[in-house]
Amino acid sequence: MTVSLPLIFVLGGITWFAIKFLGVRVWVVVVIALFGFWLSHTVLAPVIESGTRSGVDVVNR
Repeated sequence: MTVSLPLIFVLGGITWFAIKFLGVRVWVVVVIALFGFWLSHTVLAPVIESGTRSGVDVVNR
């Protein structure tokens, strides 16, 4: 059986777990999210996207 789950839900679950059980502060999560948002507007964005897609393909095989 194949289950399709968007990556944003997986990352959201990991974030919730980190805040709830690992004691990560919310402001740290916000700073990391903003860094990712700003990083997506740089020349590194296509490299990051292709690397993410390759990683997801490896996991899905």
